[in-house]
Amino acid sequence: MLIIGIAGGTGSGKTTVARSVIDRLGAGKVTFISQDNYYKDHTHLSFSERETINYDHPLAFDNELLLKHLKQLKKGQVVQAPVYDFANHARSMEHSVELKPNKIVIIEGLHVLSDENLRDILDIKVFVDTDPDVRILRRVLRDMNERGRTIQSVYDQYLNTVKPMHEAFIEPSKKYADLIIPEGGHNEVGIELLSILTAKYLME
Repeated sequence: MLIIGIAGGTGSGKTTVARSVIDRLGAGKVTFISQDNYYKDHTHLSFSERETINYDHPLAFDNELLLKHLKQLKKGQVVQAPVYDFANHARSMEHSVELKPNKIVIIEGLHVLSDENLRDILDIKVFVDTDPDVRILRRVLRDMNERGRTIQSVYDQYLNTVKPMHEAFIEPSKKYADLIIPEGGHNEVGIELLSILTAKYLME
């Protein structure tokens, strides 16, 4: 099994890069995992308490569970990944995502390269590097249209946690990348190179 990790700041185009590679290889050949679904479970807290959590810090993620699932997939086992409800800041109690083992696994997320234990299980480490102005505009549109946030809440979160956490953890993790793809989904050459590397593994 080849495990590819794709990291980068909020709105950098991580998911677009991952989906573009999957489209080139064929959806049936790749298992896709979003680190966003592995936020720690805080359903025991009230909504107002959950709102105060720093979701942009590496410790906000349940990487122990994520690593456990990756190891199970490597053993050929099917796993049930959690689903995260961003509107309620909580892990869904009703839904999960079935992940099946495959020759290729792609995992994308803010802190895929920030955690040493997670880095160690990755075969190819990718960082998507996109201009901050572009990233914040994408973040505003996504959070308002898909996650029911107000412009004020997006603004406050960006200044209080998103920007400082990016500078403290995400940007420094770029040094661990094997491949840096500037401008995310708009970089056809970078996506093609990653696809060729992955396709080569499928043919072995």
